[in-house]
Amino acid sequence: MLTKELEYPLPKELIAQTPTDQRDQSRLLVFNRLSQDLTHHHFHELPKLLPPNLSILRNDVSVLKARLAGKRPGGGSVECLLLRPTSQPETTWRCLLKPGNKTAKAGRFGLENEYSAEIIESLPSGEYVVRFQLPQDNDPASLAQRIGSLPLPPYVRRPADQADAERYQTVYANQGNRSAVAAPTAGLHFTPELLKKLQVEGHTIHDLTLSVGLGTFRPVETERIEDHPMHAEKYFLSPSTQAILCDSQKTKLAIGTTCVRAIEHYLSHEERKTTQPMESEAELFIRPPYHFLGVDHLLTNFHLPGSTLMCLVGAFLSPGKNNGVTKLKEIYNEAVEKKYRFFSYGDAMLIL
Repeated sequence: MLTKELEYPLPKELIAQTPTDQRDQSRLLVFNRLSQDLTHHHFHELPKLLPPNLSILRNDVSVLKARLAGKRPGGGSVECLLLRPTSQPETTWRCLLKPGNKTAKAGRFGLENEYSAEIIESLPSGEYVVRFQLPQDNDPASLAQRIGSLPLPPYVRRPADQADAERYQTVYANQGNRSAVAAPTAGLHFTPELLKKLQVEGHTIHDLTLSVGLGTFRPVETERIEDHPMHAEKYFLSPSTQAILCDSQKTKLAIGTTCVRAIEHYLSHEERKTTQPMESEAELFIRPPYHFLGVDHLLTNFHLPGSTLMCLVGAFLSPGKNNGVTKLKEIYNEAVEKKYRFFSYGDAMLIL
């Protein structure tokens, strides 16, 4: 498939810059794959739209305040975005730096009385390996949580404010799992009351953790989709969640593409354990044609043109076939006509 097939026209004014006033007041487009019916709702209607007795999988990762301000030795400003720890000591991380070349040439940056950082290596990916010295904190994540700011996506054209500290996290984010640089945005629509209603109506809810990385926002840059090098993201599954995934009698709803990546990567490997916690890296590139192993229904937001997530959702629209991306663009065109709000702070789509 050619990468240009992932493009679609999107007016800039439909890219959501702020969340809705209430989480569950966002809109919800529902597409039924069996009947091919497409209907329009609001998110608070979700319980009445779902089939009965679902096992609902959600990503409980918490977004790290990963954006750090700093200064080069000569006084120039630096913005450092923490990505993930390396296999080296806890104080060494892979980062993005702005400006990258100037900072790399300087070799160091920091913030007086807070931290100093040495650039160890410049990577072909445009990332940098950075070693931190931390007089007050145990690791860079603790530093970031104390003095950093939330890394809103690049299409949100404003700095993060205090309201984002709450709204760019799901209500079920586990603060012990601060390892994402982007939110699992399909989960941003849920309220505690809505989650309780789902459980009262007979659905069960199960957590997994996938550390959402910047690869989520990177467009496919190769001419052919198949040539795109897929990014890897760490995930964690408890024994109880593994047991649900391995139970073929359970009908499963995945909240977001991050859940799909973890579920499908886990089930695609023959050696699985249900009695011990399990950690791995999902590097699986889900694209048409693809047969899903453990996801029956999908709740997701509207995704960027030219992104790998369009491949995933297109594959889910037509499992095992090649026409899913075409169908997805037809649905997106209607969403544009109906003035749905797109991307992280935008509206949602339920595929049954």
